[in-house]
Amino acid sequence: MLNVFINALLIGAYAARLAGVTTGRVGTSISLFNLFATASRFANMFYAPMLGSISDAAGRAVRVPGLAGPEVAQYAMQMRAIVFAGTLGALLGAILLPTFAYAFLRGVGAFERRGSLPHALARIVDPKVLGDVLRTLRFPPLDLFRKFSIRDVPAKLLIGNVIVTGIYAAGVVAAYLASVIRPDVARTALSASGLVNGVATIAFTLIVDPTSALIVDKAVKGERSLHDVKTMVAYLGVTAVLGTLAAQLILWPAALFIGEAAHLINLGRH
Repeated sequence: MLNVFINALLIGAYAARLAGVTTGRVGTSISLFNLFATASRFANMFYAPMLGSISDAAGRAVRVPGLAGPEVAQYAMQMRAIVFAGTLGALLGAILLPTFAYAFLRGVGAFERRGSLPHALARIVDPKVLGDVLRTLRFPPLDLFRKFSIRDVPAKLLIGNVIVTGIYAAGVVAAYLASVIRPDVARTALSASGLVNGVATIAFTLIVDPTSALIVDKAVKGERSLHDVKTMVAYLGVTAVLGTLAAQLILWPAALFIGEAAHLINLGRH
């Protein structure tokens, strides 16, 4: 459930771009985007120790003669289930993007009135505000792919988002899987989890974030329409879901690669 929440929150943060164009408060919307993205990554810090607990149990079992093969297979299925939970979270976040957009609009307004982000966030738990958000629960249109043309969004942005999301979804899980596949270098393999996440973060900063920010800036200046921003946000949600599905394909090869790299690092020390 935690992975569902993390991914839903991360995808919902895309709607901050739309709120920035709608209100003209791009700087405030970027702050809200960073807040949601940071919150999802902070939640990930609680999720990693849970993976560690599962991998510790599997690591002890693989050392028992005759149990290594079945235990690794079972553990791999558990890791795939965790990645799939991320897919469900990304799908939930994509479906709720219109609702997230409305919530961000309310957030920007509350921030301007109060001048304090913590005070604005405190409004979220206000029963009246929660009721308003629930009453305005919105979903993407059924004719989404007809209403929003994929040709209006740069291909490099969509492809980059699939790759970044796939790496982010599989990276940490692959490192923990590698620690069970290669228990002799388990600690080295686990230390790679931060590196993999770092690569995904850098790729997001270099590819996805600047391109989406450029589209938002052009919309604010009138060089692009609000519809173009809605299209971008919609397809960022779609490609994020595809990225988490792609994570299933790269999970096992990534775990083998991390395990082999960890082995080579340890060989280099002797």
